[in-house]
Amino acid sequence: MKVITFVLSLALSFNVLASDTNPAKNLLLEMANAVHNRNFDASFVVVKGKTMEPYRWVHAKQGNTELEHLSLLNGAGLEMVRVNDQVTYFEPQSEPYSLKTDSIAGPIPEVLFKNIERLSAHYDFVLGGKGRIAGRAAQLVRIESKDEYKYNYWIWLDMESSLLLKAAYVNHKGEALEQLQLTHISVTEQPAPMLLEVLNRDFPTPLPESTIENTDSAVTNWKISWLPDGFKLLKSDRHKLDLNNELTDYYLFSDGFVDVSVFIQRPLPGKRLSGALTSGATTVYVHNGGNFDVSVVGNVPSMTAKAIAESVTRAL
Repeated sequence: MKVITFVLSLALSFNVLASDTNPAKNLLLEMANAVHNRNFDASFVVVKGKTMEPYRWVHAKQGNTELEHLSLLNGAGLEMVRVNDQVTYFEPQSEPYSLKTDSIAGPIPEVLFKNIERLSAHYDFVLGGKGRIAGRAAQLVRIESKDEYKYNYWIWLDMESSLLLKAAYVNHKGEALEQLQLTHISVTEQPAPMLLEVLNRDFPTPLPESTIENTDSAVTNWKISWLPDGFKLLKSDRHKLDLNNELTDYYLFSDGFVDVSVFIQRPLPGKRLSGALTSGATTVYVHNGGNFDVSVVGNVPSMTAKAIAESVTRAL
């Protein structure tokens, strides 16, 4: 009887472990590992409506050193270079600067290259079908929001290398709002020579790590009564906008996957109606609160941005 009980307990334990195993999540973790450890040279485009932005993305692992280069190929150009946990940005008409961070702030959500377990409370990981992207066999993995206030994110992974081939922000009707697709990828045994040359370059000293700044002046001025579940304050400050030189209180919120910025300032001259503008998955919602204006910017549905903006009131 004891033997039977032991065998049954093993079987039950196996079933519990099996039920806890999520193949979609495992594939995302494999992708994160591949992105950090493989040598590859890729080209991709980001499509937002009628606009298209082409990028080149190169990565290498040389011993214990990780090298990454991301460049925007249109216009005046934008380059980002990462050496381990330091990223340097080269932007048009400004001096290069470095930040202490282990990921480049590009068009792909940074959390995808880390442990995505932190998203489990507010997103489900679902295995989709197989297909063919950029001439390679691909597996679809869906990151599905548990509520209607955030978009879903679909990712097609290379079945051979585990690297990303395509990604899209998708609304709850299944419509793709913004897409990123590789047009070329080369996975090699040796690092690209252009990245090895980075090891001989001097970069600016990293700026101080960002923290929640000037909290007393910004946070106590305003009350933001509603945010989707999981969103937390990352940063707040008060500064002048480059666009109109107006003083604004600024808040940055994130759920670990999506960032939302909130700007609060005095009303601009002329009466403006509240409303939203969208570009791909990005929403800009402007709300006139009478004696102040609120602008909400982020990759969230218009109704979400509207609800956040309308929840802003002066702190008592």
